Amino acid sequence: MKTLLQQINSPTDLKKLSMQELEQLTTEIRTQMLTRLSVTGGHVGSNLGMIETTTALHYVFNSPVDKFVFDVSHQCYTHKLLTGRKEAYTDPKQYDKVTGFTNPLESEHDLFAVGHTSTAISLACGLAKARNLQKANYQIIAVTGDGALSGGLAFEGLNNAATLHGPLMIVINDNQMSIAENHGGIYQNLQLLRNTQGKAECNLFKAMGFDYYFVQDGHNLNELIDVFSKVKQISHPVIVHVCTTKGKGYLFAEEEKEKWHYMAPFHQENGLTLAKPNTYETYENLTRDYLIAKMKKDKSIVAITAGTPKIFGFDKKLRDEFPEQFVDVGIAEGHAVSFVSGIAKNGGKPVFGVSSSFLQRAYDQLSHDLALNKSPAVILVYFSGISSGNQTHMGIFDIPLTMNIPNLTCLAPSCKEEYLDMLEWALEQTDGPVIIRVPGIQTLSRKVELLTDYSNQVKYETVISGNQVAILALGNFYQLGKDVQAYLNKAYNIEASLINPRYITGYDKVTLEKLKENHQLVVTLENGQIDGGFGEKIARYYGTSQMKVLNLGAEKAFIDNLSVQTQYQRFHLTVPQIAENILKVLQGLD
Repeated sequence: MKTLLQQINSPTDLKKLSMQELEQLTTEIRTQMLTRLSVTGGHVGSNLGMIETTTALHYVFNSPVDKFVFDVSHQCYTHKLLTGRKEAYTDPKQYDKVTGFTNPLESEHDLFAVGHTSTAISLACGLAKARNLQKANYQIIAVTGDGALSGGLAFEGLNNAATLHGPLMIVINDNQMSIAENHGGIYQNLQLLRNTQGKAECNLFKAMGFDYYFVQDGHNLNELIDVFSKVKQISHPVIVHVCTTKGKGYLFAEEEKEKWHYMAPFHQENGLTLAKPNTYETYENLTRDYLIAKMKKDKSIVAITAGTPKIFGFDKKLRDEFPEQFVDVGIAEGHAVSFVSGIAKNGGKPVFGVSSSFLQRAYDQLSHDLALNKSPAVILVYFSGISSGNQTHMGIFDIPLTMNIPNLTCLAPSCKEEYLDMLEWALEQTDGPVIIRVPGIQTLSRKVELLTDYSNQVKYETVISGNQVAILALGNFYQLGKDVQAYLNKAYNIEASLINPRYITGYDKVTLEKLKENHQLVVTLENGQIDGGFGEKIARYYGTSQMKVLNLGAEKAFIDNLSVQTQYQRFHLTVPQIAENILKVLQGLD
């Protein structure tokens, strides 16, 4: 006998089910989702909490005629299950057929590829405006989390949405959590609304001009369907505030919500991860231990995060230990950069830890509020470089994004010794802002020539002094450069120079000029997009000379869930491929 889930091939099939069958379906979805997540890993808590709400939305509304926008779209798993993609959740052979975010290439039910937060309301406003221009009549539904409301873009979207005409429903999925706990004044009002079942006179959404509906139990299909059915008849913007439980139906995820926001594959019966524990030192722990020691001695040091406190190892216990010296601003990277500029300008020593792809959200603040004002803040950029993740979380864009901003020093350490040296200097200097590109996850140790002071004239480290070919291997591509140097020597008897540039910004003109004496080719290796990057800067420096320059790195493209090794092959970044390209250039010079 077929399960109910097997009978659902589109949202239309939901409308044939009785209320009892809908409840059975959500149970089947939760069971199947946990089965898949235990194998693949993924965003556990938010998706378990959104099963009933998403099912009710698709029961009442008519996707794809009615338009759904999810924010952050990592809470879209039930949506995908109900919109023709259930095999990717029920058949282990097809688990890799869909991504963890909405994707228009997968289905007409997905309008946007969205992996960053606070965007849904603005996107929905645009959809509604276009619909109004076309004199059409259908519903726009933005599904956003309470954590997303800490982002400024969400407020900008709300401000605009309140003045729009025509049907627009904004569903606030309130599970009282971001990745970790929520931070900010808006959450006091959300708490008040929960405590009063939406009846408090102090209501942010009503104050902005919205009709407001409250759903006490976001896992009660009857209550959800009743409210959504009422809203469906309304022809102006409406807020539906839905209270859910993050991790609903799985005890481990309900009890440890932060841990289960995203989880690697796990044993479903006991919640233990299948991954072997790290036996190596990580940059996360290295940074954590360094900051703890510094913060205990110097009360002016402040560690800042934008909703990702564990990015430099601050778990709940540590956050509580340093209540004045640790600040989570919520998912608001733009605010975080301006915030640290203010701290630095007034005598504090801020260290902001941020993921490479999230730093993109703060470009104007980096340029205008931070660099223009020469505020001596420190920004640590994590998860940079080529990765196998979703296209919305690529870490290859931060070098071109940051290196061309005036007054901003960008450093790329090659090992843990250099990283700590740069961090110590950056934290104590007062000349201007410094970005340090964290070299990776696992630390690398080597004997390195340390500068101690990185404010003087840019100075590269010449590790091996050779001839003919010079390899400038930036940051965490130092080891790749070292392997290429050894390969050229062994296979082709080419004694190439190996250089650790250290700096993403600026030139070591002394070293670059000296290379002209006995080198024909400079090869740049960078773990990031080469268009507008470090290598192109070196090529520009040599532009009118006889020196040839070969730039190697990632191509300018959005790449979705492709293994790192596959990308290395594609970008000609394996050691034999790099050597082959070098030989081709040299042969052309003969």
